[in-house]
Amino acid sequence: MNLVWQRFTLSSLPIKEYLATSYLHRSLVGLLRSWRQTSVLIQWGETIAAALLSLIYALAPFVSSTLVGLLLVACVGFWLLLTLSDEGTAANTTSVTPIHLLVLLYWVIAVVATALSPVKKAALSDLATLTLYLMLFALCARVLRLPRLRSWLIILYLHVSLIVSVYGLRQWFFGATALATWVDPESPLSKTTRVYSYLGNPNLLAGYLLPAVVFSLVAVFAWQSWIKKALALTMLIVNTACLVLTFSRGGWIGLVAAVLTVMALLVYWISIEMPPFWRTWSLPIVLGGLIGVLVLAVIFVEPVRLRVFSIFADRKDSSNNFRRNVWDAVFEMIRDRPIIGIGPGHNSFNKIYPLYQRPRYTALSAYSILLEVAVETGFIGLACFLWLIIVTLNTGLMQIRRLRQLRSAEGFWLIGAIATLLGMLTHGTVDTIWFRPEVNTLWWLMVALIASYWTPSAQNQTQELNSPT
Repeated sequence: MNLVWQRFTLSSLPIKEYLATSYLHRSLVGLLRSWRQTSVLIQWGETIAAALLSLIYALAPFVSSTLVGLLLVACVGFWLLLTLSDEGTAANTTSVTPIHLLVLLYWVIAVVATALSPVKKAALSDLATLTLYLMLFALCARVLRLPRLRSWLIILYLHVSLIVSVYGLRQWFFGATALATWVDPESPLSKTTRVYSYLGNPNLLAGYLLPAVVFSLVAVFAWQSWIKKALALTMLIVNTACLVLTFSRGGWIGLVAAVLTVMALLVYWISIEMPPFWRTWSLPIVLGGLIGVLVLAVIFVEPVRLRVFSIFADRKDSSNNFRRNVWDAVFEMIRDRPIIGIGPGHNSFNKIYPLYQRPRYTALSAYSILLEVAVETGFIGLACFLWLIIVTLNTGLMQIRRLRQLRSAEGFWLIGAIATLLGMLTHGTVDTIWFRPEVNTLWWLMVALIASYWTPSAQNQTQELNSPT
């Protein structure tokens, strides 16, 4: 079974040997290496790339998607420049990981879906957008391999999210105009303020702040000085409060999944120093305590109780009813094109969905990540997407085990990335804010963060991962 798992997760794939013999890799990578040796610009390549990434993560909550798209184009261009001017195979084999291979495979499937799409022009436009995001992952994975730049980007995002959260809390205390019908008008919470900060939508804000909550939590452990720990704790309180006040049910579910995951991994991390009793019972106690707190909140805090119970109201809640009608149409779309889908992106969806939609239930997406992927690229694309997630999580767990043995504080950021991915996926099960630039850029940052810790020497550690602690 271990051998099957290793092959399925590509843990034992000889990437270094393959790249050393790949004609395509040898012909393209390093094509401009002679120019690199004389160029002052390219010698500062990783720093410049980090500056471009910083612009994206600093401006994403405040500017239009068009400007973010232009910055993504700049990042893609610079990644190509860096790759073509690399020193050669020995310098960059460690920058190619199993995650990269599956990202490439998913892109190839999207290309095929575009070629076979009934709305090729719309699909081609969205394929270009998808390509930008996947190239963003490639650049992030390269830059984040440098601890100094990795730390900078994490700190930058945490400070920007703090600004976003503070403005969201201001809306709670001073009021904010609802920009859309976000709550069932017949609900007792119909007049409740749902904060949206600079993002204009409380569900989108919840998706944006979810990584901030997780990373501010792990920063309490990762940052060494008491001043930094106090800052991380402040961020944790402010970000969590703002996310809760979005009253986004999907955001709350994602938050619960992320917090339970991060606490489980933190207990695993410190269990190496625990006595036998606590090594056995600390995880059940911690998770049981967290679940108990959630149950008490549902019982005694009326707004929380009303929002949680509305999840189970089925079609009696207008938001639930809307999603159910959209999903019914989406299932029919998948039934008609189950293999390779209609092509990537919301433009393709907007061309095809009206042929299936229920009267008065217009939609820009499938309101579920998994359904959206299935609609766009069929079951082939969905299988590849799920495979990518499994390989990414497996890679992260392998590296956590390695860093835990080394007692390296870098492992806390890996814990945060894994918990964030699971939280965002959970939220995305009932929403598609994941496809918005403010959130999608963070998703690929998390995937790249995990990929940046990958080392060839860890390929043979899967068996150790499955052994008792």
